[in-house]
Amino acid sequence: KDDLMLGDTPKARKRRRRLEGRTAHGRLWKHSTLADIDGLLPEGTLEGLFAFTLVRNPWDRALSYYQWLRDQRFDHPAVARAHRLGFTEFVTHPDTLAAYRANPASHYMRRADGVEQCHAYIRLEAFEKDAAPLFDHLGFRFDLPHANRTAKRADGYSPEAAEAIAEACAEDIARFGYSFG
Repeated sequence: KDDLMLGDTPKARKRRRRLEGRTAHGRLWKHSTLADIDGLLPEGTLEGLFAFTLVRNPWDRALSYYQWLRDQRFDHPAVARAHRLGFTEFVTHPDTLAAYRANPASHYMRRADGVEQCHAYIRLEAFEKDAAPLFDHLGFRFDLPHANRTAKRADGYSPEAAEAIAEACAEDIARFGYSFG
């Protein structure tokens, strides 16, 4: 009942008042980084928490992101770019590539002091295996249902688009063992 929740879910909106009067280092939203939330907790508390995140195959993530953006109507450069461009042009656009390069998984799990704090990077494609440290920490297991499926990659990738994502997401590809095929 005392959780601080970031995001736009009904529960998070209801609990948003708990954030009033608190100052954070960065933007508070559902994709906040550990550095962004610096200041929300008493000094030293964050370092003692079990931190984990979900990661996804970059090629699947890029196609899903593009398809999601095309369904959106809010004012944002990425939304406008997705509406204006085909998939290959979107993923090879300098602004899209810059965003991917600047935000590998480790970016989200780095505290304001620069220390990476992640007890479990959980690949969605290997959830059962990668979630073991989380299950051990919680003391119970659960299944993650597959919802909100994206169209198959083969439907959208040119060699140019696949190479652009490979280059921009090289850190995550190397770290998590991802491949296009």
